[in-house]
Amino acid sequence: MGVRAGIVVTGTEVLTGRVTDRNGPWLAEQLRLLGVDVGGVLVVGDRPDDLRAALRFLSTEDVVITTGGLGPTADDLTAEIVGDVQGRPVELDAELERHVAGIIERLMRGRGLRADPEATAAGVRKQAMVPAGATVLPPVGTAPGLVVPPPEGGTGPVVVVLPGPPSELQGMWPAALADEQVQRALAGRSELRQETVRLWGTLESELAATLRGYELPGLEVTTCLRDGELEIVTRYGPEAQPEYDRLLGVLREAHGEHLFSTGPTVDDLVAGALADHGLTVATAESCTSGLLVARLTERPGSSAWVLGGVASYANSAKEALVGVPGEVLAEFGAVSTQVAAALAEGARERFGADVGIGITGIAGPGGGTPDKPVGTVHLCVVGPDGRQPRSVVLPGSRSAVRQRSVTLAMHMLRQLLLGGPPA
Repeated sequence: MGVRAGIVVTGTEVLTGRVTDRNGPWLAEQLRLLGVDVGGVLVVGDRPDDLRAALRFLSTEDVVITTGGLGPTADDLTAEIVGDVQGRPVELDAELERHVAGIIERLMRGRGLRADPEATAAGVRKQAMVPAGATVLPPVGTAPGLVVPPPEGGTGPVVVVLPGPPSELQGMWPAALADEQVQRALAGRSELRQETVRLWGTLESELAATLRGYELPGLEVTTCLRDGELEIVTRYGPEAQPEYDRLLGVLREAHGEHLFSTGPTVDDLVAGALADHGLTVATAESCTSGLLVARLTERPGSSAWVLGGVASYANSAKEALVGVPGEVLAEFGAVSTQVAAALAEGARERFGADVGIGITGIAGPGGGTPDKPVGTVHLCVVGPDGRQPRSVVLPGSRSAVRQRSVTLAMHMLRQLLLGGPPA
C-alpha cells in the first residue's frame, strides 16, 4: 500500500488484560477506511524503555499513533518519550497549562470536590509539557493530544499522540486527521477495499482445500473460525477487483450451501428480517441467562421487534414465569428437548410474540452426567410456520458454551426467517 501506519497502545492495564484494548482495533479500521495500511498494533506497559522500543520498531512507517499515557500521574510518560524519540525535548506550553487548569477547575467544581492545590497544579503542569515544534490537539476530556513531527532536518514518521479513554480518543480523531502534518503524511494513500464472506457449518480445512489450487494476486485473504462461523476477510486495491470477483465465484461454487452472507452479520440479517416481516420475538433462557435477548437488543430500534426475555434459571422460574409444566420437568429433566420447546412456546405465549426461542443446557464446569455431559444444550425456535429444535454438545469453557449457544440460536432464527444454511 502507498501509506502505512503503526499503532502503539500503552498501559499496563491493557497489557495484562485487565482492560480490553478498544483503541487499536478502532484506529486500524478508521485508517483502513482512509486507505492507510496498518503494519502493526503494539501493546506496551507503562515502561519508558518498552515505549521507546515500540516507537523505534515502527520508525519506518509514515504515521505512528499512540494511545494513552497523557494523564497527570507518574506513569503517564507518552509525551516525554515521544519527544525524546523524535528529538524534540518537552517544554512548558503556558497557554495550554491555563487551558487544562480551567478544565480541571470546572470539573472539580461540577462534582463538588476539593483537591490539593499544589498537587493539582503539578498534574496540570505535567499535561502541559509539549515536545518542541509539536501541534497541540485540544482536549476532549482533560488531556491534550499532540502531533509530533520527525526530528528537525531528519526523517521518520509523524507521531500522533492521543488519549487513552476511547471516548476522548474518538472525539479527538477528526482534529488529528485535519492537522496539516498528518495530511501531508497521508497524502499518498489509496483506496483499500475490504469484503467479508461468512460461512456457517464448514471448517477452515475445507476452505483451505478449496483455495489451495488458486493463485490470488493482489488479494490479502484471512480466515477466522469463531463460534461456528467462518469469516473470510479479503483486502485489496481497486485494481484487484476482478480477482476478488473470481474468488467470490469460487466460494459460491464450492461452499454455496454454507454461505449465508457476503457482508452483513447474522445479527444484521436477523434484525432486518424481523423488521421487514413485521415480526416480534421473545426468549426464555436457562443456561444462557439472558445473553440471547441482550444480543437481540444490542442495536438501536430493536424495541420494534424484541418484546422481552426471561432468565428462567431455576425450575421454579421455568414453571411460574414461562409456564413449563411441572410434569415435563419431572419426566424429562430441565435439560431436554421437551423443556426447550416448552420454553420457546411459553416465551411466545407470555409475551404475545410471533417467534419464541428457548434455551436450556449444562454450561459447566460441573453438573454433567454420562447421558448429559457438560456442553449439552437444547434449543428450540417456534414461529408462525412451525418449530425448529436443535440438540448439541458444545466444547469449551462455561463462557464459551454459553456464547456458542447464543450464536447457534441466532442462526436458527436466521434460518427460520430467511432460509439459507441450516443451523
